[in-house]
Amino acid sequence: MTGAGFDGLRVLALESRHAKEISKLIASYGGQPTVAPAMREVSLESPEALEFAAELVAGKFDMVIFLTGAGTRALVAAVEDTYPREQLSAALQRVQVVARGPKPVSALRELGVKPSLIAPEPNTWRELLRVLDDAGASQSVKGLQIAVQEYGVPSKELLAGLRERGACVTTVPVYQWSLPEDIAPLQAATQSIKSGEVDVLLLTSAIQITHLLQIAADMRLEDSVLKSLERLVVASIGPSTSERLRSLGLQADLEASHPRMGFLVKEAAERSKEILHQKQRDPTLNFLHELGSRMASASPLREVLDRVIEFASAVAKCDSCFVFVLEDDELVLRASKNPHPDEVDRLTLRLGEGITGWVAQHRQPVAVARNAFQDPRFQFFNELPEDRYESFLSVPVLCRGRLVGVINLQNRGPHSYSKLEIRLISTIGLLAGAEIEMARLEEKSSQLSEELETRKVVERAKGILQRQAGLSEEEAYLSLRRQSRQQRKSMKEVAEIIVSEELERSQKRHQA
Repeated sequence: MTGAGFDGLRVLALESRHAKEISKLIASYGGQPTVAPAMREVSLESPEALEFAAELVAGKFDMVIFLTGAGTRALVAAVEDTYPREQLSAALQRVQVVARGPKPVSALRELGVKPSLIAPEPNTWRELLRVLDDAGASQSVKGLQIAVQEYGVPSKELLAGLRERGACVTTVPVYQWSLPEDIAPLQAATQSIKSGEVDVLLLTSAIQITHLLQIAADMRLEDSVLKSLERLVVASIGPSTSERLRSLGLQADLEASHPRMGFLVKEAAERSKEILHQKQRDPTLNFLHELGSRMASASPLREVLDRVIEFASAVAKCDSCFVFVLEDDELVLRASKNPHPDEVDRLTLRLGEGITGWVAQHRQPVAVARNAFQDPRFQFFNELPEDRYESFLSVPVLCRGRLVGVINLQNRGPHSYSKLEIRLISTIGLLAGAEIEMARLEEKSSQLSEELETRKVVERAKGILQRQAGLSEEEAYLSLRRQSRQQRKSMKEVAEIIVSEELERSQKRHQA
């Protein structure tokens, strides 16, 4: 394929009918395709289709509007046992037939029916109403009986426009959109968007974004997915899909010049890299402000580390992101984005071990664009058996010049990290260093406070036991330990029970 291409960008399509075709198209333009079907057609077992056919044959309609090719064929199939194709064709030729674009035109041609009016591109309800107005039909539809073949979801704007013009409208639903029977690919795609593993999202239908967000809501990821969609390229096949995005507070970064899958993929391939670059460049100051304000908020250490992963993955392309924290003389893996959550809090490295250890030891970033495993500093770890990464970015996490940890971003394919990406990740390292240290100090302070509180209540309980049972201090302490083991409670919990019981006895004595 000649001309501009995706150049290795990760492209997600939610197409169902033409899943194989769109995957091949994406690959032919140099993209890494993932196709997760977001919908399926469900035929409606309802009498509307037969009722429509009966009234059409009886001459009760003046105009029929066909909105989709698939819907036209489904309608014919639903009634042909009762009303043969020839009878249906003859009835349609006696009324005014309007088609919303070339697909219903093709389906009608199979019936031997030629529409009298055809809505031009981009084939939305606006063009359909406009073609009626331009043909002078808007005056003549007043009082006419018009049947509208619906597809998936009702076209509320079209129906309202016809009724405003005085038409009597009958809707004929023949199928609706539902989620796929197997939603696992769509769930995986949702997680990939949330994790920053998608660069471009191709939408060939408005219902796709609806179902994507429905799955995200079911997974409790809707807010994260909406935020992630702002960072990737969202490509829309046409106005209806773009309108749906806007209704959800999202924006299509590009809309196909013609509402065709081929145009969508081609134009997305030509423009996605530029759009991504613009998205990364323009909001840099806003990003740093948000990063600083969120990092500066008091949070537990685990939340701080999760935010480091979130921000680093948003700034630079990566298949995996690790955060190592220096504890004593070892680097301990404390947070991870894909894969190996089981290795978090377990995997340790020595200073100087592997690229990560080298970065920690020298406190300098390292960026390797390809063949990272051939770098003399690289070390393979048995704990991460499949992670043969091609490209690698590692930056130190520092606080007042002291090493706090290391952030790693890794890709399974070649990737040249820009100077801006390296600077931004390094900035995250500097901001995160101070916040990690603060979070650790707060945890240590909280732990010391808890220990002090425990010591106080244990001392009070010991004193009570000494007075009541005539025990020595050591005997009282051993009694508390014995009760702790027998009751399977902490020393503090046992001591609190003893103190509470003593308070109750004291109150009763005062009342008496």
